[in-house]
Amino acid sequence: MDIEAVAEELEGKGYTVRRLDLPGLSRYEISIYQNTRQETLVKADTLGAYISRFRATMFQKEAAPFTRRDVELRARLMEIYSRNRPSPAPWMYSHETPFEVAEKEDEEA
Repeated sequence: MDIEAVAEELEGKGYTVRRLDLPGLSRYEISIYQNTRQETLVKADTLGAYISRFRATMFQKEAAPFTRRDVELRARLMEIYSRNRPSPAPWMYSHETPFEVAEKEDEEA
């Protein structure tokens, strides 16, 4: 997955996007995963997400109802990262915490 393309797409839709500085390549390191460390932080109103080539980790610093932009960001990330388990193992699964969506009047206030 091209993280730069995803970041540009989300930035074009008005989300705050910040590329995270991670240690660069080193000739002394022996790792087959050197080129997979790139991460980007994406923020809507109350919802944030760390995205990488393999997964998206969504979070809220304080529990709050999702705004329209939060719901749109969540929906797009669920399209891009369509897996429901963190690994191919059948006994590992992840779940989503229930969330509320703000009423339209609250969004416009």
